[in-house]
Amino acid sequence: MGNQQRIIVSVTNDLVTDNRVHKICQFLVSEGYSVTLVGRKLKESLALSEREYATKRLFLLFRTGPLFYLEFNLRLFIYLLVNRSNILVSNDLDTLLPNFLVSRLKSVKLVYDSHEYFTEVPELVEHPFKQKIWQKLERWIFPKLKNVYTVNHSIAKIYHQKYSVPVQVVRNVAPLFYYSEKKSRELLGLPLDKFIIILQGSGINKKRGAEEAVEAMKSIEGALLLIIGGGDVLSILKKQVEINSLDKKVMFLPKMHYSEMMHYTCNADLGLAIDHTDVINHKLALPNKFFDYIQAQVPILATDLTEVRALIEQYDIGFILENPLTAERLSEKIREIIEMEVERINILKNNLLQAKEKENWQNELVKVQNIYSNLN
Repeated sequence: MGNQQRIIVSVTNDLVTDNRVHKICQFLVSEGYSVTLVGRKLKESLALSEREYATKRLFLLFRTGPLFYLEFNLRLFIYLLVNRSNILVSNDLDTLLPNFLVSRLKSVKLVYDSHEYFTEVPELVEHPFKQKIWQKLERWIFPKLKNVYTVNHSIAKIYHQKYSVPVQVVRNVAPLFYYSEKKSRELLGLPLDKFIIILQGSGINKKRGAEEAVEAMKSIEGALLLIIGGGDVLSILKKQVEINSLDKKVMFLPKMHYSEMMHYTCNADLGLAIDHTDVINHKLALPNKFFDYIQAQVPILATDLTEVRALIEQYDIGFILENPLTAERLSEKIREIIEMEVERINILKNNLLQAKEKENWQNELVKVQNIYSNLN
């Protein structure tokens, strides 16, 4: 065990709901690496479930904004510097600087996993000065990277064109998922007689379609919108519900462990992936929830997201809401789906069963294995 390769993986979240990183860490352990995952801890963070790898959560003075990133990157730099490692894995641009510096100082290998087109997220697009800072950081470091992978081919193509660096693809596909005993709606406190629409994820943020989904419920009868997870717009959504007296039509549940969340997902009738397409990062996204819906065999309603549309059409597993996304057009489309013939829904569910057997983490692992077996 003395010669065991040590890997430190770093993220800026609290480690609870980042299934992509959790799956990567599990794989690395199975390959014989000693793995430590580093993130942060918030006052409201859930306890971590038992894991096969070590974890370290940094408690910070600042939660958001420039001071948070400054504090986190400094603390992460010190942690990486004083702890022994053979490989560093940086997840997203907000952890890349300390990983890059320590990899150079200690001559260890660096792997960069880009979960999105980071510099084009709405939070930066709406603040050009902040965006330019992150863009400069990316332009300085990215061309020097040797081991890079990202979540889909669209983003990989952009990075390769910009920086002439080979970028491999590891998609956020969910593990092949079956319950030995699925919890009933009654046990979960869900209505038995309503059409359940679900929107889930740890990133229920700006321009993800959540505001339109809540607004749409004003003109949809016999249905419940179930929102599970966390994000920047939750307080806005809850205010929307209160102002419009939608408490009987919209239910909020906090972020929870994956296996618990999937009980709710499996009881839904329709899964939403309705990011705004005028944001390039969202337009090119292939979100985790999309593959969760596939594993739960829940038909999907999505906006015209490039990669999502391709898979929906390839397998015939859902519906596309053509641009533009508005509450009115969304409610009209959902009412159309609710009234759809049972035979059509059964075809979709059968197609979802076929899709889940192909689009799963077990099959995607071949790519991960190839990346870590051939590090430069």
